[in-house]
Amino acid sequence: MHVIESGNVAAANGVKLARAQVVAAYPITPQTPLTEKLSEFVDSGKMDAEYIPVESEHSALSVCIAASSAGARAFTATSANGLLYMSEQLHWAAGARLPIVMCVVNRGIGAPWTVWNDQQDAISQRDAGWIQLFACDHQQIIDTVIQAFAIAETVSIPVMVCYDGYLLSHTYMPFDIPESGTVDKFLPAYAPEYALDPAAPCNLNTVTLPDIRPDVRGHTAPGYMEIRHNLHTDMRDALDVIKTVDEKFYDTFGRGGHCYLEPYKLENAEYIAVCMGSLSYQLRDVVDVLREDGLNIGVCGLRVHRPFPDAAVRETFGAARGIIVMEKALSYGYEGALYTDIKAALYHSDNRPFIHNYILGLGGREIQTQQLKAALHQSCSEKIGPEDMPQWIGLKM
Repeated sequence: MHVIESGNVAAANGVKLARAQVVAAYPITPQTPLTEKLSEFVDSGKMDAEYIPVESEHSALSVCIAASSAGARAFTATSANGLLYMSEQLHWAAGARLPIVMCVVNRGIGAPWTVWNDQQDAISQRDAGWIQLFACDHQQIIDTVIQAFAIAETVSIPVMVCYDGYLLSHTYMPFDIPESGTVDKFLPAYAPEYALDPAAPCNLNTVTLPDIRPDVRGHTAPGYMEIRHNLHTDMRDALDVIKTVDEKFYDTFGRGGHCYLEPYKLENAEYIAVCMGSLSYQLRDVVDVLREDGLNIGVCGLRVHRPFPDAAVRETFGAARGIIVMEKALSYGYEGALYTDIKAALYHSDNRPFIHNYILGLGGREIQTQQLKAALHQSCSEKIGPEDMPQWIGLKM
């Protein structure tokens, strides 16, 4: 069914179609309409789920941890400081290997207080052990939410589905809502390998010691270090799972096919602009103009930030003369985190293109098409040393 609705409604429909059994909700701008729509679905009987309003984001994720530990398909959503308030439980959910799905409606972090868009919230939590997927439009939001449950339950790692606050959450765009029966075939009911059961009591996530030791059955149990190694290894293996799920989704619904990097006019492109989220679609208009000016440039939207698709980055970017990374986040005291990741991936490339970094749009600062055009022109025509990175777009000082 084709509809014209907001990005938050697209996400809510994805959660409903995924048949999440527990939804824990605490409102925060600009996530609030998502949880409100889910409450409407549950109240009207359109969604068979336990909707649990809580008093904080920390409690929201705690409810999901408990529900998922008991074998339920669990979902929550948040933004900005709400995500930071969950930080302790983010690590717990990942370490406990719980396949929770959470939408992060990207917003700047206070202080100073802001309710506008950037991606500092999700980037600041990139090392919490969660898979991070980024959507560029409303269709990708609903599709990615459905895929996220399939990925999470295959690898037993929680997934964040990230999309830009207001630019996607509150704008209206056309998108397709898949048939529920088709989604059911794509995403069967969750069947956990382990779950809390009163009929078979057990302890989960007890204290570990620095070294391995026998468990109650006499079997050698991993220590903390082995558990962390296994999470890292499974996170790396999740790249293959993300690809497999995307291929299955494409075969089922006819959408997808670019699970790691979404290219636009990359054929024989000498220069490639790279970013995450809705900015990649804004950059398409700029690239169209620059192509008419004779500049051989394309755009690539990164869809997966953790695990980082380094092999795909080398394959896609390795032949270019220059890579221009544009980010709505910053690793303070150094550079953009995505810029660092791409530089590291290309270190092992036979051809090392120059790489430039631009910081823009923080706290909802307007990103003007002319500014993007000027920055890309500058990167493609001038020598800029690494000591001058990052450059800032729209800074008024």
